[in-house]
Amino acid sequence: MLPRSILPPSYEQVHGHARRIELASDRLIRERNKVRYRLAHWPIWIFVFFIAPGPMTFSLFAHGFTWKRAAWLGVVLVGTGIAGLCGKLPGVEPRPYIIRFTEDRPNPLYRRICYTLAWSEAVTFALLNIAGLATAIVTGHWRLRQMYEAAYFPIAASIWVLGASGQLPRVKRSTKGEGHERRYFYGSVWAVSVAQPVLWILWKVLPETRSTDGFKLAVFIGILAWVGNRARLGLLPRTRPIVPGELAVSD
Repeated sequence: MLPRSILPPSYEQVHGHARRIELASDRLIRERNKVRYRLAHWPIWIFVFFIAPGPMTFSLFAHGFTWKRAAWLGVVLVGTGIAGLCGKLPGVEPRPYIIRFTEDRPNPLYRRICYTLAWSEAVTFALLNIAGLATAIVTGHWRLRQMYEAAYFPIAASIWVLGASGQLPRVKRSTKGEGHERRYFYGSVWAVSVAQPVLWILWKVLPETRSTDGFKLAVFIGILAWVGNRARLGLLPRTRPIVPGELAVSD
């Protein structure tokens, strides 16, 4: 008999071809989030808000830390710290917000803002890096800094509009689809979190030539595709579909 977490082949198309699922009835229910759990989630949102000004983040990785970036980090620490103490950051709440995956419950504004910002960064950074590499391959010149300055906020703003209208996973007005929507979010986060550092290392150690830029682009897209596919199959943490119908806790 198959373990309950392994999805029978006949159900794969129903749950996005995932090889593994999580049954809501198998998940432990917690009434409150422990202090260490809340503290573990706080750095995630510090990072999300810190890198939100894309051109500044590009300069950080290109040229290092400055007093202006240190000042911005201080603002982020204070702002997210206050929000966390008030229970207005995902995962930093005193108790889980989502308990029942079948419940059509309003999605709080703070969750919608945080996840919209995270989506905009995941998409915008990846798109600009791909576009910058492709431009360097075609023209033989790097213009990534100029592209960040000109295009980062227009692209990010378009994602913000989608979030404000409830058109993004985990940012919809209802939390009813959380059992599936969270896997799209974490799959994207896993993909860019692996691909971006690898690309940065390659950018630092390899010369800027068309052949090496082509290699960087191939590696970057390859990692995005490979990690994204593993998330699609439910093989990465928090990417398994959670079958609704029972009590569950969402992170």
